[in-house]
Amino acid sequence: MGLYAGLTVYVVIWWMVLFMVLPWGIQPIDAADVEKGHASGAPRRPRIVLKVLITTVTAAAVWMLVWGIIRMDLISFR
Repeated sequence: MGLYAGLTVYVVIWWMVLFMVLPWGIQPIDAADVEKGHASGAPRRPRIVLKVLITTVTAAAVWMLVWGIIRMDLISFR
């Protein structure tokens, strides 16, 4: 797997993991606490930075697994 293909696979894995991690720990704002102009379904504390860090580490681990599988020719794309 070349540099471009490896980077492309990592980006695809990263986005897939991000969409799996985003719902973790979401607690909606109480109906009584909703301010004007805010969505009632918005999370109280989204913790985006933590979720991006978790996504990056998890995607790197999954990418290394995929790279190893391709490198050992268990799955060939040729």
